[in-house]
Parts: sequence; structure tokens; C-alpha cells
Amino acid sequence: MALRSGFARVLRKQADAGLQLPKQAHSVALVGAPLSRGQKRRGVDHGPATLRAAGLVERLAGLGCQVHDFGDLNFTQVPNDELYNNLILYPRSVGLASQVLADAVSRAVAAGHSCVTIGGDHSLALGSVSGHARQCPHLGVIWVDAHADINTPLTTQSGSLHGQPLSFLLRELQDKVPQLPGFSWLKPCLSASDIVYIGLRDVDPAEYYILKNYDIQYFSMRDIDRLGIQKVMERTFEQLMGRRQRPIHLSFDIDAFDPSLAPATGTPVLGGLTYREGMYITEEIHNTGMLSAVDMVEVNPLLGASQEEVNATASLAVDVIATCFGQTREGAHTAFDELPTPSSPDESDSEEQVRI
Repeated sequence: MALRSGFARVLRKQADAGLQLPKQAHSVALVGAPLSRGQKRRGVDHGPATLRAAGLVERLAGLGCQVHDFGDLNFTQVPNDELYNNLILYPRSVGLASQVLADAVSRAVAAGHSCVTIGGDHSLALGSVSGHARQCPHLGVIWVDAHADINTPLTTQSGSLHGQPLSFLLRELQDKVPQLPGFSWLKPCLSASDIVYIGLRDVDPAEYYILKNYDIQYFSMRDIDRLGIQKVMERTFEQLMGRRQRPIHLSFDIDAFDPSLAPATGTPVLGGLTYREGMYITEEIHNTGMLSAVDMVEVNPLLGASQEEVNATASLAVDVIATCFGQTREGAHTAFDELPTPSSPDESDSEEQVRI
């Protein structure tokens, strides 16, 4: 308990300092990853365009970020991309697209940018985390999601690779994951202690087995209800940065939010994060000063029942990213050094009394 409270005080001092001192300008590389082959529903490849149309670039620039928008990557659709093991969908397309993304993220981080990857489905984390780890091999991952996305190709029930990226990235599962066509470039780059989940509420049996038996830290929605989001974030940072400072990779699936807030997504699950909880997560990550890369995934404009639902989902995603880079609920203000003082009145007190 002493460790937790002491670490919390350190984080709080960092947060308070962040409110008092001018924020350092972030150089942000924006990479569009219109990857849709990791799942079965049409439309998620329109996610990058939807977030740009919702004002993402303008919002980041308004926070003082230097935004370098590198546009959308071109992913080659592999012809005759046959099922692997009669189940796994589009392995070659996903594997090769992830390799392209890994190269792009690696270049962006090497150039000194904070890299924001906008998707696209969550299989893109195969590329974004791998590319980030090339430059920052000791990174920690905060995975905000309704789902664990850690099935292996041998345990998945859907065959969709957006439910499997972490199994490929985890060293401890290396002997449980077969070599898929298109994946020969990929090497595990994370250990179980490098990952913290937030927001889980739809976990498959094999995934639950992995979380428990490989001692992976996770906070389900029940844990958030029980502990509160402040305690969850304190424990998250204890896990990832209790012994040393390290770069953070935030991989944020919009379905972590309750579907009432983010309806335009492919696998909504009732009982998700509130707006306040979601913003608190990213505010606290920003306050560490260690955020190095962000994924925002699974915004699907074709799945909104109306344009209002699409706009609400996209606006929420933009808020998440903006909060990662300094937007706060106290307001995102320019430096304000001194209050003005009143000048001498034009009329003397006696003149004023006569006038009255």
C-alpha cells in the first residue's frame, strides 16, 4: 500500500506540474492505416478519412502540436488469399500490410515524432507495436479495449486476426502461435509484464486462460467499478513504470467505450467506459510525459445507424487522441502569465459623487 500511495503522489506532482508549466510542443506523425482484412465487416477502412473529416489535424494543431500528416498507407490486396487452417481470414493481406505499417511507424519514431496510427481494424497493432519496438525495445503497452485480442490462430473461434494481434507479439506465446503466410517478418517484441489491459468485458475462454496463466495485468469493467478509474491508472503505471521510466504505446479500440457513446464500430459490447473514464485514462497517460505512440482503431462509419451516430463516434475518437496530447477538461489554454490590474479612474471620488 505504501508503494501505491507513494507512486500516486509522484504521478500527482507530475500532473500538477503539467498544469503550471508551459507544455512542450509535440511533433506528431499521423499515419493512416486503412486496414480492414483483420475482420469481416465492411467500412472500417474508411476510419482514417472519417477522423480527418472530424477535425483531428486541426484539433492537434490547436493544441500546439506540429502535425506531420503522412496520409494513408497503400496496402496491397493479395489475390487468392486463402484461409489458413480453413479458418484464419486473409493472413497474407494482414501480414504484409502490418509489415508496411511497421516500417512507417519505425521511421516516424526514429525521426523524433510521437506516432499516431489511425485505423482500420485492431490487427494493425501487429505493425504499429512492432515498428515502435524497433526504436523503443523496452516500451510498455496500455491496451484499452472491450476485448483481449490475444487469441492464437489455434484458439480463435471467428478466424478474424483483429482478435489475435497480441498473441503474435508476446514472447511467452511464441511456441503456441503457428507461422502464418505473410508473417515471416514478425518477431515477438513484448513480455507479459509489458502489457496492461483496461476496459475488458468480453473475453474468450482461451484468452482468459492466457491472462491468468501468463500473469498479464488487466482491469475489467468490473475492476473499474470496484476500484475507480484513478486507482486503475495508478496501478497501471506501477506495473509499467514502477521500476523505470519507459515509452508508452497506447492502443485504443473505440469499442472500449459504451456503445451509447461509440455506436459506429464493429463489435460493440454493453457496459463500457464512460466519457469521463476514457478521458481520465488519456489525461493521466499524457501527464506521465512518456507517451510515444497511439493507435486509434475500429471506427467504422458504415455501421452507424445515422450520420449523427457516425459523427458522435468520430468526435469521441478525436477527443481521445487530443487528450493524449494535452487537451484537458480544465481547458487547453495558451500561457497566461499575469492578470491585468485596473488603471486609475478617469474621475476623482468627489467628481463621481457629484455626478451621482
